[in-house]
Amino acid sequence: MSRHDDGAARAGFTRMEDARPEEWMIIGRSMLPYQQQLADRVVTHLQLLGGDYGGYAVDRLEHSLQTATRAHRDGRDEEYVVCALLHDVGDTLGSYNHADVAAAILKPFVSEQNHWIVDKHAIFQGYYFFHHLGLDRDAREQFRGHEWFDATAEFCEAYDQCSFDPAYESLPLDEFVPMVRRVFAQPRRSIYRREE
Repeated sequence: MSRHDDGAARAGFTRMEDARPEEWMIIGRSMLPYQQQLADRVVTHLQLLGGDYGGYAVDRLEHSLQTATRAHRDGRDEEYVVCALLHDVGDTLGSYNHADVAAAILKPFVSEQNHWIVDKHAIFQGYYFFHHLGLDRDAREQFRGHEWFDATAEFCEAYDQCSFDPAYESLPLDEFVPMVRRVFAQPRRSIYRREE
């Protein structure tokens, strides 16, 4: 163990195989504040979508707000609304696999069904436009028969594909931030969490 200029205790090992239990206690205590700020970092990343229109009538942040607002106004639960808000958060870093990125961020905190919806939404959304790009608009059919096929198709139809309307009055991001914080407050599934 060592102390640094900032006064913080830090582990002294340079190879994990040499670590001692007390060093892992230091790391665990140090990680907690960082983990507790995850929701705010996710919201900050979501804000990067603002101003990026990508040719659409609204920017990507407004699309996300519209999707979440529609789900919220439709009476969906908070976790579902947060998934709707963050379904495209991966656009900035995963331009070719944004749904995978969003799903990975949400996975520890949401139900398996909501995770699956976010993970597969890009393929299901393709039903509405893939044929204009010479792609198979029925690519989602590979999942026909899956228990969450209908839920994912509904997400895309009711909330995602229709959320490019400049005249729609979305709720502001500030309305969703407390929801994001609550959903990200405690992981349900993680390799770093003991099963109960």
